[in-house]
Amino acid sequence: MPEIGGGLPASVREKARVETFAGVPALVVHPSFAPDADGAVERAPVLFWMHGRTANKELDPGRFLRLVRAGIATVSLDLPGHGAREDMALQQPERTLEFVEQMANEIDTVVEAALATGWFDDTRMAVGGMSAGGMATLVRLCRAHAFRAACVECTTGSFAWQRNRAMFEPQRAARLDPIQHLDAWRAIPLLVLHNTLDEWVAVEGQREFVETLRARGLGREVEMHEYGETGAPHEHSGFGRFAADAKDRQTDFLVRHLRDG
Repeated sequence: MPEIGGGLPASVREKARVETFAGVPALVVHPSFAPDADGAVERAPVLFWMHGRTANKELDPGRFLRLVRAGIATVSLDLPGHGAREDMALQQPERTLEFVEQMANEIDTVVEAALATGWFDDTRMAVGGMSAGGMATLVRLCRAHAFRAACVECTTGSFAWQRNRAMFEPQRAARLDPIQHLDAWRAIPLLVLHNTLDEWVAVEGQREFVETLRARGLGREVEMHEYGETGAPHEHSGFGRFAADAKDRQTDFLVRHLRDG
């Protein structure tokens, strides 16, 4: 088994394994995992989670720890070009939508391979991500899927609001833009967290996306919460002084919809 890295605290490492699902490196944090033990693993509800550009699957262990203590597993994935599949050229801002599209197309085979382990409950799955990982999430949700809930942070479902940033590729954006491809969107619980002062991903784009879902009758179970000045770098990710609140909100949301629902 690959060694667990990323400076994870012992409280997470003892519940974690590094796996590869359909060629995609994954950090799996599971309530039934135990250190130095190969005992039976009970099926658990699961969040498939994707980090942002220039990050890796080990980012934000506080998220994993909260969820595993709540009885929810996390499968945290390395985006194309990131983490264990590092390609610095692919991490450049102008290639963001390229690896977002690739990740959105990989999710199904990752989920299939993960479910084959018998560790996860296929009736209680969520998907989510932050920034670029959130974009991959929303792109994927525009096609038929089996996810029961979703949660995204500091991302956008309306790519037009990013047209002045390096990430914007007109042709790829038109092909992927979630707000333009909602015909197959299924109304599932969705948690949206954003920094109002985000310098990299305009909050207006995510507001428009959420309002569009609601206008089309697809947003009855959509929750959007905005943080003001947080102190996070570029007010873009991590939520700074509100980081614990954001993680608690996500945990509570997933407990309601994967464990209690």
